[in-house]
Amino acid sequence: MKNEYKNVKRMTGAMRIIHWVNAISMVVAIITGLYIAEPYYQTLIAEGAVDKYVMAWNRWGHFIVAIIFDVTSIIVAYLYFFSRFEKPILKLLPTPKNIKEFFEVLINLITLNRRKKFDSSHSDSFNTVYFTIFHLLLAWMLFTGLQLYVHGLESGMSSIGAWWPAMLHMVTDWTIPVSHTLIGGTIPTIMDVRIVHHYTMWFIITWVVFHIYYQVWRTIFWQEGDIAIVFGGNKFVKEEDKNN
Repeated sequence: MKNEYKNVKRMTGAMRIIHWVNAISMVVAIITGLYIAEPYYQTLIAEGAVDKYVMAWNRWGHFIVAIIFDVTSIIVAYLYFFSRFEKPILKLLPTPKNIKEFFEVLINLITLNRRKKFDSSHSDSFNTVYFTIFHLLLAWMLFTGLQLYVHGLESGMSSIGAWWPAMLHMVTDWTIPVSHTLIGGTIPTIMDVRIVHHYTMWFIITWVVFHIYYQVWRTIFWQEGDIAIVFGGNKFVKEEDKNN
């Protein structure tokens, strides 16, 4: 029997904008962050002289995309609970239905789609948990990054006053003992935060690699056009598979 397909909306325009803004910002953050950790290129100006502001421009770019991440993270956190389209928090609740769906999707992945006993027309529990891990990693990067930033304001002053460094210390100083607990050693220092911040970047890169792989995997095995979701917002679901 010929498969019947139904056009299903999976992402709103705002969600797709946030997705691509985050993707571009992440690329910029990684490029500039690696340079800040260990400069790997130089910019030449007139007569072969080296531009002395390369580090400053990289720090500026890194800070700007961090602010963008801050804004999008707040929006995403709000949508997790109050979205009128789809509330991801409902998929995170450890209900019997969500737990069963989580493992069914995992089994589907492991068995290369030989078993598919869940509704793929909506965002499943497995993917929701996976994206929540990403947002938690991103939040950790933001807090540790702001701690590294305020650590550079040794005078306790900034161009907009002393309130800004004081506020950052208040909300990020806890990352030093937590980073020390993760790294180990003798005395908690800012270097612990630098190391953890750097390692977290590699965890996020690993997350992105699997995310891209899984979207391509679903597109190939499910044949429902999942990879088109981030471009047009829609996918096509096989009607006969929805109640498997």
